[in-house]
Amino acid sequence: MGSSILEHFRSYSWLKRTFLVIAVCTFLSSSFLFLTTPGEYIREYLAKTVITTQHRDWAWIFVGAERRDQMVLEVQNLTEINSVEKQDLRAVQFNKNRSTESLVKVEDISGQFWKGKKMYVYDPRTIRVIVPAKQGEGERITAMVERTGAVAGVNGGGFNDPDGLGNGFAPIGVIMSGGEILYTDQEGSIPQQIVGFTKEGTLIIGKYAIDDLLKLGVTDAVSFYPRVIANGKPLITSGDGGWGRAPRTAVGQKADGTVIFIVIDGRQTHSVGATLKEVQDLFLADGVINAGFLDGGASSEMVYNDELITKPSSRYGERRLPSAFLVFDHPDQVKVENVWEGLKTIDPGGAYDHPDFLKEQATKKANPPKATTTPKSTATPTTSTKPESSNETGKNGTSNPPSGSGTGTVKPSPSVKPETSPTPSTMPSPSPSTGTGSGTGTGTGNTGTGSGTGTGGSSPGASTSSKPSPTPTPSTSPNQGQTNNGNSALPSPTVAPTTKTN
Repeated sequence: MGSSILEHFRSYSWLKRTFLVIAVCTFLSSSFLFLTTPGEYIREYLAKTVITTQHRDWAWIFVGAERRDQMVLEVQNLTEINSVEKQDLRAVQFNKNRSTESLVKVEDISGQFWKGKKMYVYDPRTIRVIVPAKQGEGERITAMVERTGAVAGVNGGGFNDPDGLGNGFAPIGVIMSGGEILYTDQEGSIPQQIVGFTKEGTLIIGKYAIDDLLKLGVTDAVSFYPRVIANGKPLITSGDGGWGRAPRTAVGQKADGTVIFIVIDGRQTHSVGATLKEVQDLFLADGVINAGFLDGGASSEMVYNDELITKPSSRYGERRLPSAFLVFDHPDQVKVENVWEGLKTIDPGGAYDHPDFLKEQATKKANPPKATTTPKSTATPTTSTKPESSNETGKNGTSNPPSGSGTGTVKPSPSVKPETSPTPSTMPSPSPSTGTGSGTGTGTGNTGTGSGTGTGGSSPGASTSSKPSPTPTPSTSPNQGQTNNGNSALPSPTVAPTTKTN
């Protein structure tokens, strides 16, 4: 029986055999994924990973649209719950007797599926938030470090990132540096997801309004989440955190004041990426009492001694970013200019103006793929003898060869500038229960955190007033942000037609 089936299979053409093998493999894999418990776990795990990228909608392929929406809501609710508890500022007792022979220390770290770097900063007062040097465009961290003379640095908060090719100049949430509010897309009384430092060096992570930050003496801050350790307690107590594996950037603080930055590579053969719980466990092993995440995915990177020491997952290398946490020998001498001051609209960029992408497309257009020429088929001449009739001699005839098929090339479709700037953000949108801040401005916010979303962009010229008045005005319907690079993104405001600012 078996041998007859095998012989029958061998009698098929190679094309038929190929299709049959594909069909059998598809049936077996589908049966495993959809009819077994391990298969269900794998599908949900893959869906979680997709949810934390810019392609959240595609998670329905693994779990269906209804389950996808439920999983997104679960992530949002958990993020909101974990951000509520206020920090005990007395928990950090700075070790003032520590030897300052080394400002920072960097170590290699690795796990089963990832590799990365861990950086210890022994005096948190040396950490400052730095922003781009010119309007209209974000800045690579290596350029920030070189320009400011910093010792080291990691990427900071989220931003509006259309097509994954944003220009890095449209932040979401708040950016503070040196006690000044450089950017905010929310009113001062609306809580936002915050990662920042007080003037004493205490790391603040959680949901705070700008009014609260000013009262706490926070001087440098950006917006991102989730929070994973609060007042010494791990917040992920079951599962892996729900966001799959991706590149990660995170920050935590020990009870003696030491700050730890962790950057993990991902989406590459040498490093797939880490889960939230794996990063939380790394912090717990070091005695960290407060910790949370910064922007991740393709934005994740660490620079030390003027060298990029991690491997960003972006195919174009380092990305242009709106903010970074840099470490300085003399932080009090660092002056940060507000590049968003006076702007009424912000163009977040995208495929239509990304220099590396456009160069890549131009190269493809100039060197189109070579078309394969179909060889001419020539018929073998044959001689036929026509029977004689009425003394008519037979004639020999030959068939004309068919004309060769023409060759053709396929040109890539040119990129088309969208009528309005798309609004994918670098963090998942918060739960609907949070406050909604939106904007009348046509600018964009980016990966916002938690509570507010905005239909407009930045707050130009934010001041140090306890109630900064951002450009956006309240909206009755919150926007739903998408995710960007690994970490869930803040809510992304709807962007009006963009106007270039540079």
